Amino acid sequence: MLPPKAVAIGASTGGPQTLCGIFTQLRGKMPKVPIFITQHMPPIFTTTLAGQISQSFGRTCHEPVEGELITNEGVYLAPGDFHMVANKDEKGGSTLHLNKEPPENFCRPSVDVMLRSLSEVYGRHLLVIILTGMGSDGMLGAEIARKNGSVVVAQSQESCVVYGMPKAVVDAGLADVIISDDQVAPYLLDCFGIKL
Repeated sequence: MLPPKAVAIGASTGGPQTLCGIFTQLRGKMPKVPIFITQHMPPIFTTTLAGQISQSFGRTCHEPVEGELITNEGVYLAPGDFHMVANKDEKGGSTLHLNKEPPENFCRPSVDVMLRSLSEVYGRHLLVIILTGMGSDGMLGAEIARKNGSVVVAQSQESCVVYGMPKAVVDAGLADVIISDDQVAPYLLDCFGIKL
């Protein structure tokens, strides 16, 4: 597998603790590629989570503003009650957009919405990670991403707080890799030829 040019992470129940654990392991080691996160959470709570991830990772995680230019240093967390989508712009760059279109899988932000747009922008250079969570959000987006050549990683049942979202991906035959939460960071670094 070629090193990814972007990483997309989806999570729900149990996600905040899992995310902070992963980013703590990645601290000071992760190459600079944009990281996009959709965590099912209401407003204000996502702002707090962005701060917690920033503290864990040592790089700033933030909720993007409408039309924000995507950079390799960026760690972007979908704001509560907004879908986060990426688009290529006319100048050859990519930007993030926020909308309040109807919830998908009863969720806004939705992992499926994020993955569909990121797959269009990054194609086979996108790495998808589906973590612990209730429901099946992320499965349809992972299906599109995989058709476009992405590698899809699912968290293992035994390490999930709720084995819903990863289970949907695994049951649909979409998971290229199934690993525990503490193996996500080593796997991700290994994609860049870095040993934890």
